[in-house]
Amino acid sequence: MIEKRVISKRCGLINPLSIDDYLRTDGYAALKKALKTDRIKLIEEVEASKLRGRGGAGFPAYMKMVGLAKEKGPVKYVIGNADEGEPGNFKDRYLMENDPHQIIEGMIIVAFATMASHGFLYVRGEYSLPMSTMQWAIEEARRNNFLGQNILGSGFDFDIEIRSGAGSYVCGEEFALIESIEGKPGRTRVKPPFPTQKGLFGKPTLINNVETFSNIPLIISIGGQKYAETGTKSSTGTKLLCLSGNAKVKGVFEVPFGVTIRQVVEELGQGTESGRKIKMVQLGGACGPIIPEYMLDMVIDYERFEEFESKTGAGAIIVIDDRFNIFDILMRVVRFFEHESCGKCTPCREGHAQLAIILNKFIERKATAKDLFSLESLARVMHQTSLCGLGQTSPTAIISTLRYFREDYIEQIDYPTNLGGQ
Repeated sequence: MIEKRVISKRCGLINPLSIDDYLRTDGYAALKKALKTDRIKLIEEVEASKLRGRGGAGFPAYMKMVGLAKEKGPVKYVIGNADEGEPGNFKDRYLMENDPHQIIEGMIIVAFATMASHGFLYVRGEYSLPMSTMQWAIEEARRNNFLGQNILGSGFDFDIEIRSGAGSYVCGEEFALIESIEGKPGRTRVKPPFPTQKGLFGKPTLINNVETFSNIPLIISIGGQKYAETGTKSSTGTKLLCLSGNAKVKGVFEVPFGVTIRQVVEELGQGTESGRKIKMVQLGGACGPIIPEYMLDMVIDYERFEEFESKTGAGAIIVIDDRFNIFDILMRVVRFFEHESCGKCTPCREGHAQLAIILNKFIERKATAKDLFSLESLARVMHQTSLCGLGQTSPTAIISTLRYFREDYIEQIDYPTNLGGQ
């Protein structure tokens, strides 16, 4: 079995509403160790682990910690991003519903290492059960002096508040998330400055996905070098994967980096529920690339995925069998992002509407060779010029299919039959 349950080892085995269950399984032991450790040493352990962000982009976790730690001032923030709006992703929900204290412990350790004064957990608005579970866990942690004033007699003060999203996909982007917490419409900002310099309420802010925070207690417990022994050279540790679509067995699985997509789909997902052949797989969610079946032997690794602009951190693997038309899939993706665009920048606001118009020509077999060129050109312009990750990654599905399924586009082109009597 390729599964390696590390950060999900407690899930399903403890009562998430009981801090006593968490404590009996070494919960908060890493925090107690961290509070007696030099702050610089804690950051060095995270650096040695080579932990990369588990929310999408895969940014090195220690670099954010260094950036926040070097900022001066009495007010600094740590934010846990649980605004899981990406279709096909539900790993953050799984963690919050099954092991909420692990997320809290990770946030406290990062706050202590960077001298942050306050924390926020930003949860997707539709996640009512995860939100209530996290709220209960925060209150329990507070009652046991793991949060609040003078945590465990260390002299360190830190507390966490929950903020609810309002159903906007774009609020998963860090600046849009900050704007939302501040009570403004969820729209991104032009950067630099970056959040660690000027973030929430104009103060230095560190934002990480909740899966990233869940890895911190483990790193502090076993050491960064030991943690880095799992996975690959560029992608250490394990990854929570959300397997869905036409897979026979769907759900959240934790595997070490370095396993192949085929292993996940065939061993954990047991192939397709229909028994039909896999036509394509979308990686990372709706904003990820669509690849053909012959590429499933590719290993799950940040470096490998970055070659075709995939967001490994998001963790979604959507299996699509041969009953489905590629253009129907693409149109759903484009319409979704057209609806979710905040409208702040022109490439994203206008681009999705134009993508839909061109795609519809292919669906109706009215497209020309010029439309094929226009579609590719527009998708790449949006990718390169949009302000935030929504507009930058939403054309990825189109860009990847133009590369791997180009014959499907060519078959839909309406070539003229009248060539001037020739």
